Amino acid sequence: MATTKELLEKFKFEQEELEAGIGQFAKTEYPEPVHMYRIVTESFQQSIEDVYYWLFSYIRDFGFSQIEKITDVFAASEHSAFFGVAQQRLGLQQDKVSQFLATVGKMVKELFQLVRELRVLDERLSYYEDSMDPYSSSRESAEITLKGVYIDMAEGGAKNPSSVYGMSRELQFTTLPDLFFSTHPTKAVEVDGLVDRLDFNRKVKEVLKRKLRSFIEWKNHTYKELKTRRKFTLQYFRQHADIIKMYMTWVKPYLRNIRRLQSETLEKSKESTPDIISAFEGSLVEIEFLAKYLPEGNKDVYAVLLTHFRYRTKPSMSFQQEGYQRGPLHVGETKITFRGYTWTNEQIENYKKLREQEDFELIGVIDGSLKAAMDALGEEFEKYLKESGEKVPEGKEKIVKKPTLFTPFTSVFKGFGELFGVRKLPKKEKPKGKPKDMEFKLGKEREKAEDMAKDALYATYKSFKKAHRFLTW
Repeated sequence: MATTKELLEKFKFEQEELEAGIGQFAKTEYPEPVHMYRIVTESFQQSIEDVYYWLFSYIRDFGFSQIEKITDVFAASEHSAFFGVAQQRLGLQQDKVSQFLATVGKMVKELFQLVRELRVLDERLSYYEDSMDPYSSSRESAEITLKGVYIDMAEGGAKNPSSVYGMSRELQFTTLPDLFFSTHPTKAVEVDGLVDRLDFNRKVKEVLKRKLRSFIEWKNHTYKELKTRRKFTLQYFRQHADIIKMYMTWVKPYLRNIRRLQSETLEKSKESTPDIISAFEGSLVEIEFLAKYLPEGNKDVYAVLLTHFRYRTKPSMSFQQEGYQRGPLHVGETKITFRGYTWTNEQIENYKKLREQEDFELIGVIDGSLKAAMDALGEEFEKYLKESGEKVPEGKEKIVKKPTLFTPFTSVFKGFGELFGVRKLPKKEKPKGKPKDMEFKLGKEREKAEDMAKDALYATYKSFKKAHRFLTW
């Protein structure tokens, strides 16, 4: 797993260095901000919900109306009362996920069988279509193959005395197999005429007519039957694929809930941090939201406020009136960190991706394994899916210019150009990177966004302290 520094470098961020104590500096897991403030408050009478919603409402009313939640995770000590409730909810989610994934696994396995069945049907139908095409160069070989299938499947092979091979062996119709495999009528009405022209005795002709007529009827009926079977199998295949997609859509919310109820990062920190002791009644809550504001005159650069809450709390269950669920009240220590940034939309998206990659992404793993299973089916899966009516994304085709009325004349002039050494001037390559005027414009926007971010940070920090009767000056 990549370290915080590697992830920050991957998304083109500089790592923040923060004063953790007097004269003690440490690297954090955040990008370097333009400014930051930190508040630590501890109260065993006031609920932490009040702190969160006060700041959330204040920042939104200040003008930062575009707010997105980045982190929302919870961890409780093993012996706390709330741990059992949280684990019970987690267990319910995990049970649902296991049921859905077991069904998906079973259906993916069946999907392999359906693709194989469709492949076999296509192979068999290719013999029929080839044998019915009078202009096909391989018609005879297809007809011989089908006759072999007919003898084996319909007549029971050489063990059956009434089959072509059985009559040849038991009843001394020695020439019957040769005649049967070399005479190829296309329709049932042609059988009598073709056989009557053969120079053999009447009994052999009778048996040959019977066998050829029976074969043609079998071929026509089985062809229709196979086409109908393929049609229904294809529809069933599409239904199967759609159900797998539906189950994956259903399972993703449960996976997100599990990820939030059991954050890998917070669980690891719970094991090592002295803030939470397994024997004590305590919990850790981590919340972070991002608020952005586009200053007047700016087009690309936003003033961004990143507010991070870390609660070390003592949850107590409160029981409401009948008909309502019980819920916890969190009281304890609150650490609030305000950070200001001047980011473009691309940088904001990069930060969100950075946070997503820090935790183990269950959805990505399952989606990846499912995609690997689909890829293992090969091109047939995509072909059958497209044939069943499902929309499959295709690559862009290369556009070829069609010849016009003036093409011969333009070709002549091109020839003269090549003859006299007149060549088409190469296109000038555009200089890589942003133009200077664009960089200047972004620089101006960043200055404006930085001023806005600093003002908003200070106003939020100062107003919060005053509203909660902290020491201010």
